[in-house]
Amino acid sequence: MKVAVAGCCHGALDKMYETLELLQRRHNVRPDLLLCCGDFQAVRNEADLRCMAVPAKYRHMQTFYRYYSGEKKAPVLTVFIGGNHEASNHLQELPYGGWVAPNIYYLGYAGVVRFRGVRIGGISGIFKSHDYRKGHFECPPYNQQTIRSAYHVRNIEVFKLKQLKRPIDIFMSHDWPRSIYHYGNKNQLLKMKSFFRQEVESNTLGSPAASELLQHLKPTYWFSAHLHVKFAAFMQHQTTSKEELPKATKFLALDKCLPHRDFLQIIDVEHDPSAGDSLEYDAEWIAVLKATNSLINVTQTSWNMPENNGLHAKWDYSVTEEAIKEVLEELNHNLKIPCNFTLTAACYDPSKPQKKVEPVHTINPQTTEFCAQFGLTDINDRIQQVKEEGSVRGEHEEEEEEEEMDSTGSAEEPSEYNTDNSGLSSINPDEIMLDEEGGDEDLSTCSVDPSPDHPPDFSASFSDIRIMPDSMAVSSDDAMDSTNEELEKSGVSKQVEEKSLNERPLKRIGGNENGNSGIKKIKRRNQAIYAAEEEDKTE
Repeated sequence: MKVAVAGCCHGALDKMYETLELLQRRHNVRPDLLLCCGDFQAVRNEADLRCMAVPAKYRHMQTFYRYYSGEKKAPVLTVFIGGNHEASNHLQELPYGGWVAPNIYYLGYAGVVRFRGVRIGGISGIFKSHDYRKGHFECPPYNQQTIRSAYHVRNIEVFKLKQLKRPIDIFMSHDWPRSIYHYGNKNQLLKMKSFFRQEVESNTLGSPAASELLQHLKPTYWFSAHLHVKFAAFMQHQTTSKEELPKATKFLALDKCLPHRDFLQIIDVEHDPSAGDSLEYDAEWIAVLKATNSLINVTQTSWNMPENNGLHAKWDYSVTEEAIKEVLEELNHNLKIPCNFTLTAACYDPSKPQKKVEPVHTINPQTTEFCAQFGLTDINDRIQQVKEEGSVRGEHEEEEEEEEMDSTGSAEEPSEYNTDNSGLSSINPDEIMLDEEGGDEDLSTCSVDPSPDHPPDFSASFSDIRIMPDSMAVSSDDAMDSTNEELEKSGVSKQVEEKSLNERPLKRIGGNENGNSGIKKIKRRNQAIYAAEEEDKTE
């Protein structure tokens, strides 16, 4: 089947779907599925805009609201993950995934689904070291800290995905797996994005958590976005036993959705011809969600997932074939995801702007139904419970939460990941800073013209094949020098605890309804990435 893959959509759904229709008219190419790798921006109204972490000048309604209201319908089944510029309050309603509009499905904080027998997984957000070990505690209305931390990847989502044993065909992340640039045409990448050089050479560009997932899952395809540049790599994974068959991953990062940008890619993926055309649950993933349900944390307390280190009675949460069979029996072997989209907020009306609407914490009936069906914790409901309990118990509640978590995880042991290395300097090098101030440095970008007269050729994108080492470490010719090694061992920045959860009441919808130099560097990247939008307007 033909799968279209898009980079950062930034809410331009009309533009994205019009491009697909143009390909069909001119080249008779009609994709069966569209995947979007984050920054989808499912903005329904003015309140959603206020929950999107971008400078005010980039807060535009765009066109998603037309699909949410039913004015338009996506012409192709669309599956997407979240990025770092989203209507976080909307996506937070669906932590396990769900429909944001008819025919448009969000994978949740992390998720795996099936379509025509093809297994598709993804993880939303971007990596940020000092939030990685926290729970999903944020809820609207957000403050200046939580509007950002809401989209940061958490260790529990990575832990869940690492319990999977069955092969993954396609995986999506918003930020790139760290070190992936060493397995493609790195020189061409640095020619297009010269301001990446320092992070590429110090091997700090990208997400270490995504690298761990790449090594564990070894999907056939891995798609990312975030950095607004097209880049391809091909990695051959090392086998761990003589019985294991060699595996390889084709990686592709996509540009953002703008005219004259190569933001779409069409690939052919082997599928099951006997499978139906409906999006389906993945039985192993559902079983993993059930197995890890007790690990859910909705507080700011930092803690690690269970490990085989003598501190935990259980550390392996992968599921047996029997557990998967039980899920199938619960569903009567009908894995079809119900088309139960529900409006949970008023839709934007251009004739009646509502600039003073406040965002509210909402429980989506899709999530309520999903949790009830599989016996899972509704994260948003639990957040509200913690807020209510905290208002009564005060500080004593935090102590009890820590004691409860000690039975499965620990806040005392070292993290599974290096969650505060000097390469990050407590500032994720991939994250676009939100400060609008800074110089007017103009860093040019280079991209391929995606004219419909020249449909993209995915096979031609891959070059420079290398063997992937055990831990995505850089090969010897790209190894860091002693200076960079010392940098990795440098001091730890102090983290500032975020404010306690906001006291705004939860809205339930019914079923019928500190390094300055680092900051300057990121500002320059922000300017360079977003400057492309102004450049395109003048072309």
